[in-house]
Amino acid sequence: MSDNKKEFHEIPRPEFPKRAIITGGMPYGNKKLHFGHIGGVFVFADCYARFLRDRIGAENVIFVSGTDCYGSPIAESYRKLCEEKGFTGTIKDFVKENHDAQKKTLDDYLISLDMFGASGLGRTAEIHDDVTDKFIRRLYENGHLKKIVTKQFFDEKAGCFLNGRQVVGKCPVDGCQSEKGYADECDLGHQYMPENLIDPKSTLTGETPIMKDVENWYFDLPSYNKLLKEYSANISKQKNVRKLVSSTISEFLADPVIHIKNELLEQYEKVKAQMPEHEFLEEKKKPSFTIAFKELDEMNKACEILSANGIRYRTGKTLVPFRLTGNIEWGVKAPILENEEQLTVWVWPESLWAPISFTKAALEVKGRSMDEWKDFWCSKDAQVYQFIGADNIYFYGVAEMGMFMALQKGENTVDPADGEMQLPILCANNHILFLDKKASSSGAIKPPMAADLLDFYTPEQLRMHFLGLGLGQHSVSFMPKPYNPNANPDDPDPVVKDGFLLSNVFNRVIRTCFYTVQKYFDGNMPVGEVSEEILAEAKKAVLDYERFMYRFEFHQATYVLDSYIRKMSKYSSKVLSDADKADDNEARRAALINVFHMIRTAAVLLHPMAPAGTEMILEYLQLGDDFWSWDKIFDTLADFTGGKDHKLKFLEPRVDFFTKHQSQLSADGE
Repeated sequence: MSDNKKEFHEIPRPEFPKRAIITGGMPYGNKKLHFGHIGGVFVFADCYARFLRDRIGAENVIFVSGTDCYGSPIAESYRKLCEEKGFTGTIKDFVKENHDAQKKTLDDYLISLDMFGASGLGRTAEIHDDVTDKFIRRLYENGHLKKIVTKQFFDEKAGCFLNGRQVVGKCPVDGCQSEKGYADECDLGHQYMPENLIDPKSTLTGETPIMKDVENWYFDLPSYNKLLKEYSANISKQKNVRKLVSSTISEFLADPVIHIKNELLEQYEKVKAQMPEHEFLEEKKKPSFTIAFKELDEMNKACEILSANGIRYRTGKTLVPFRLTGNIEWGVKAPILENEEQLTVWVWPESLWAPISFTKAALEVKGRSMDEWKDFWCSKDAQVYQFIGADNIYFYGVAEMGMFMALQKGENTVDPADGEMQLPILCANNHILFLDKKASSSGAIKPPMAADLLDFYTPEQLRMHFLGLGLGQHSVSFMPKPYNPNANPDDPDPVVKDGFLLSNVFNRVIRTCFYTVQKYFDGNMPVGEVSEEILAEAKKAVLDYERFMYRFEFHQATYVLDSYIRKMSKYSSKVLSDADKADDNEARRAALINVFHMIRTAAVLLHPMAPAGTEMILEYLQLGDDFWSWDKIFDTLADFTGGKDHKLKFLEPRVDFFTKHQSQLSADGE
């Protein structure tokens, strides 16, 4: 290095795809949205979709989600509603009512979906039926499906087979404490064979069901164990994949093992010769020993022998075949592949490819060819980003990735003409707690409904609060003061406090600048050369923000804005005050040029988070929509106005760009 000066190396800017799909997890059609749907998934998905529209062009981004219409949870909720509340509509009527309520809530929170479809309603259902048929046939033609005879729960008193949540017991997976194990999965996402469920009871009659043989199609997920391990290792090195995703996926890829309590060792010794070859693993200081198998089928045979001899056990988190079909009436019709009776598709697999259906529907609504879906889901210069909760990583990170791999002709090959799939990037949040407890619609702690929160807060206050919680790092509690019985009346409301950055600090800066322009410059915003210091500060904020958004570090992006807006406030207060004291119009002009550049920079960065307020800023600036484009992110306002002073829309007294909720109007400032 010459002249004893350190060389300065800018951190390389992250690269973004040319086209992108954003998906938000699909809410079930048996309920309205609670705060976790919005604050744990949809706000983050929407923020990223809006960011990418500004970053790579709105025409290159499609944001989709929809109501998950099928499955036993919905059928069971509908049955209870009819029996207990006298509901007289059809199951479609029930789902449609919830779908419409979900859509309204998403709109109220400014969630900018290109398509909020419904897997079982209207045009999106027609498209989804077709996609489902083709998806399953492609897996079958590629040799990845197995027809397996398994045991299914049968309620002799009710005289019918039981599906999904019509059976409740204890999860058999070792280490899982869930008391809500359903037919073949628990409420924490663990998968197991139905016959392994502990202490099953029918929700229809309360009786212990028997097991009967049924035949269904399964995706051969265990055969993808090796590729999924490689995939998990690869994404663990990616800066834009959270450790939560790769570590959770790895947990499900263990070898087939059975755990048996140490006190049952003698009983195990009596039957071990009947079991397939296995390795005995003694684990000191643990209450159980482990027996390990090479193949899943061998483990399952051992489970049957243990069960027949009354020996209790738990299985490990190994991959099991992923069930595609079932016999529940309320579901997408499955293709008939080998002259079997008509089956329906299990709700989880069809919900994994439903975003493809919704993408096609969104393209149709936009007047574009539905075949363009391949340009978004299959092309190497495109990327799919899926926003989900931690409990769903198994389905999206293991089952979905395995099925998408199975659609490819060869490893790492993609042929858009054949619709081969690129692997999505998962953005999984940790749990958003409610008053320090995990809340669930089916649990003891009921979450507040998303629509009800808007009785106390504005959508943008809640959006900013949720984005700043740091859910990408750890589980965080949502502590809204109106819902907190332990809150001190004098304590600030955490949600309102976060919103004050906009409604107080940023609002004040913008209004001051507009009123100054109206008072001293006849409503014409001065434009000219921005100081080097202001340009450097703006560039640093932009690059820091961009890097954090690439990594889905939304809380860090909010910190960048918090710091930048507060610096802007301090700077504008000083320079405009100094100009007023000196009654120096040239100093006032120079100050406004700098502060408006800071307003513009902050508005663009804030646009994905608080769209209504920032779009109101643009309305009053009276500039074009290219104002948001990151192709112009380092431009000054002079570049937008041709270097000439620019007429602003007149700002009436006491007009706010970022408002407080009506219930907060008597509250003090920050």
